[in-house]
Amino acid sequence: MAGAEQALREGAMPREISLLIVDDDHSFRQSCKSVAENSGITVFGVDNLAGMFRHLTIRKTDLLMLETRVAGPEAHSMLRSIKQTYPDAAVIVMSSQTTVESVLGAMKSGASDYLRKPFHMEELRILLERAVVKLRNSTPRSSDRDQNASGYVEMVGQSPEMQKVLRIITRVASSKHPVLIVGESGTGKHRLAREIHESGAFRDRPFVAVDCATTAPTLLEADLFGYVKGGYNGSSKAKEGLIQSANGGTLFLHDVSELGLDVQSKLLRTLQEREIKQLGSNKAVPLDVRVIASTARDMESAIQQGTFRRDLFFRLNVVNLRLPPLRERKQDIPLLTQVVLNQISSEKGITYTASPEFMKALLAYDWPQNVRELENCLERAAATANGSLLDVADLPPLVQTARLWSRTTSTAVHNGIVPLAEIEKQAIISTLEQLNGDKQMAARLLGIGKTTLYRKLREYGIAENWVASQMMPPPKSA
Repeated sequence: MAGAEQALREGAMPREISLLIVDDDHSFRQSCKSVAENSGITVFGVDNLAGMFRHLTIRKTDLLMLETRVAGPEAHSMLRSIKQTYPDAAVIVMSSQTTVESVLGAMKSGASDYLRKPFHMEELRILLERAVVKLRNSTPRSSDRDQNASGYVEMVGQSPEMQKVLRIITRVASSKHPVLIVGESGTGKHRLAREIHESGAFRDRPFVAVDCATTAPTLLEADLFGYVKGGYNGSSKAKEGLIQSANGGTLFLHDVSELGLDVQSKLLRTLQEREIKQLGSNKAVPLDVRVIASTARDMESAIQQGTFRRDLFFRLNVVNLRLPPLRERKQDIPLLTQVVLNQISSEKGITYTASPEFMKALLAYDWPQNVRELENCLERAAATANGSLLDVADLPPLVQTARLWSRTTSTAVHNGIVPLAEIEKQAIISTLEQLNGDKQMAARLLGIGKTTLYRKLREYGIAENWVASQMMPPPKSA
């Protein structure tokens, strides 16, 4: 392509881009491969999800073309899982499902592009060349990590809580001591685990992440330990387990508290004996792996309830790291906001800045989904803003109203007593948010008339069309 040819003429070596195509149609994969290779892309192909995860575990991948046969929440959950585990890979979804809901759902779940099958190869060529230009003009995360000790958005912070976490990272990064990361959903446990791996002597070795909550319990044991031919559900071929794939590197068990007791017992034996046996085999393979686990649950309660083994907890909890929720480190919000906006600005070629009122609203909100929610909020604000200056109107309604609430708190609350009018206002705003702005349904559920609802919104100083601002913008036409 022209950009790559110009770079070669000028003596620069263009960044190598790799693509993984996941589709069970061999001839289709070959056609896509020819188009991609003509654009200077290194191409690999697999025919199923198991092959995809195996490839992503051992090889860095820039682009992922993924055919989805499932639709709705199941497909979106799979996409979110892929993006959480492999955040650097840009995912192009291929599907015959092309409703507005399916496209928006895929994009919100992490897809960077959406191709309707069947499609013309010329359409694929244009999409891939656009993606290659974007990737080659961007700075790889590994370079960012060299310049910034924190490496990821969640790992920056000037608050005492985050400074403590960052100091511990430097001490444990090169050790093989097990680490247990505790924190609410969205605080960045997965990224902290990867930061520990990337900051130490294991950075060039495998980092294998296992989501213990999203994988079906009946499949998780086979995924973790692998199996020999015929050793699992009549399997026709052997499969190496994820634990063995991490040998020599780091195994990250995300949401480890969701493991079943049977798998916990087998995992404990594996870690104690430092060897692993595949399902259906008596042969033990030596294991040298550093384990990082995470949980959002109260582990002591889980142990008391009998859902988690105390001996496995002690095995995993050698080093304990607590990631504080964002509401406990609000002084980090301006820094986090600037980092995210810098990333968005780099991707879009627009320099986004936050107005003072915009920042006040961010600081007033409690962020129940933590840093992940802040990132999504800022991405949404940039997507809906009229220009490069982000203002309060670009924020979701709940964040806007948090600012209004904070203004009235000092005068409206006395000795812990909240006036009924304030409770009513929060109930209305929260209901509309949960119903995506459906006023008729909100009025019905709240037991008030629609006219009353409109009047209340005017009293709160919120325009009647405020709900439209929380909706994702429609996909832009090519």
